[in-house]
Amino acid sequence: MFEIVTKRELAANIVEMQVKAPLIANSAKPGQFLIVRTDRYGERIPLTICDYDAQAGTVTIVTQSIGLSTKKINAMNVGECFDDFAGPLGNPSDLLELDEETLKKEKVLFIAGGVGTAPVYPQVKWLKARGVEADVIIGARTKDLFTYVSEMQEVGNVYLCTDDGSEGFHGNVTALMKHLIENEGKKYTRCVIIGPMIMMKFAALTAKQFGIPSMVSLNALMVDGTGMCGACRVTVGNETKFTCVDGPEFNGALVDFDEAMRRQNMYKNNPKTKGETKNCSCHG
Repeated sequence: MFEIVTKRELAANIVEMQVKAPLIANSAKPGQFLIVRTDRYGERIPLTICDYDAQAGTVTIVTQSIGLSTKKINAMNVGECFDDFAGPLGNPSDLLELDEETLKKEKVLFIAGGVGTAPVYPQVKWLKARGVEADVIIGARTKDLFTYVSEMQEVGNVYLCTDDGSEGFHGNVTALMKHLIENEGKKYTRCVIIGPMIMMKFAALTAKQFGIPSMVSLNALMVDGTGMCGACRVTVGNETKFTCVDGPEFNGALVDFDEAMRRQNMYKNNPKTKGETKNCSCHG
């Protein structure tokens, strides 16, 4: 059994948990995900690994309450246990494929929208540990919805933006990205984008306009997490890929986001989930 050792509310309906899972904590890498079930009757929910501590044997997840299953997860308390906590699954971030010399030459921009900040964090932290400091744009509709800001500020250069102008840059993440490049002279060699599907679509288009390669995380499409159900099919560069086994990260310039969003919307009216779209820790 996988015991919850800490729990804290990051924002309204957004909960962080540290879960005892020594084997996963010892082998997890940035970009990978888990499949969790609250109990033997629970639904399989994919959640991005937001942090891991091999010494403590814990893995951190962040979940936003949207439907029945995520509400059930967030209702659990310290001392209770998940019935299943399977992982790490999926492929690590492609940043891990770079040798040290190449890595130090990279100028990486991370763009996190909504709860996507949490799964961005382990990648930025991993870079910081290797002497590479990245820029991170964190966007939210309003300041009360920010998560992981202080944690991110410890490992990267953080730029905040809000749709309503309540904190940081007044505008969305793509507007701030353009501002940094056009007005502050920022230059980037690659961009990693994690958040709501529509945000990733337009951020990837903006990156392409500036000639910046981008990677996006498509955890939101997953159901089974093993490649057997086929629900996570996505078209990338005119090829069919399966998010859970080929991803979860893909070249943002090649993803057919319109198809991916149609597939994601298939779950919204499912009577079992009652409005919950399948998602990772970047629910919403």
